Amino acid sequence: MATDTTIVAVDATSTPTVSTVSWAAIIAGAVVASAVSVLLLALGSGFGLASVSPWAGGASPITFTVMTAIWLIVMQWIASGLGGYLTGRLRTRWIGTHVHEVFFRDTAHGFLSWALATVITAALFSSAAIMAASAGVHAAAPAAMSTQALGYDVDVLFRSAHPDATPSAADIHAEAARILATGAANGAVPAADRTWLDELIVVHAGVSQAEADQRVGTVIDREQAAVVQAKQAADTARKAAAAFAIFTGLSMLIGALIACVAAALGGLERDQHP
Repeated sequence: MATDTTIVAVDATSTPTVSTVSWAAIIAGAVVASAVSVLLLALGSGFGLASVSPWAGGASPITFTVMTAIWLIVMQWIASGLGGYLTGRLRTRWIGTHVHEVFFRDTAHGFLSWALATVITAALFSSAAIMAASAGVHAAAPAAMSTQALGYDVDVLFRSAHPDATPSAADIHAEAARILATGAANGAVPAADRTWLDELIVVHAGVSQAEADQRVGTVIDREQAAVVQAKQAADTARKAAAAFAIFTGLSMLIGALIACVAAALGGLERDQHP
């Protein structure tokens, strides 16, 4: 039984071989979105720093975090919306393309524009952060072996059995300051250092042993309270930084969505007004 085979010739010229991505429109939208993001971030930073005050009536850290989150979302709405809309309006027309395919291409163009703008903005701020971090490392390197830490070790090396009444008050105060600073950095003042402080106060202040010990205890408690307060402030800053990172990620997701929608709207306007 014979079987008829029909060969269909496909015209290669009817199949598009050129990419449908309009990179010129994507780059234009990304540049606009990046510029608007930097502008709005600068304005938001200025308004945010102006609203924080140590005096009564200033914005609390919680209020500042909420304000920052709202401003990040608004910034992504405006910047991504403008960039995506310009990308949709500036892209080339796709003649004879199904409406669903046109919608997909427009949203893809908006997403690419948002992604490129994000990379540009991140590169700008990363460069600034790297420069600041490098400056901080160079500034902190000499401080690693500070004269205060070395002075404390020298005091311990040459500490006599009993305090001498001949040293000047400035030298005694400097030695006591180094002992307290080292104890605050290590979390506690060793018993030997505390005994030495008691003896220094007895010899140079002319008070009894009990009063000297009371003075040392009061000062050490005050120093430890300051250390605890500093740790609490650092923990609060850590939580604020974590919240800022989360809000930044959420705002970026919203920005990607807005860029896609805005590009679709811009593309629709482009096709309706050839």
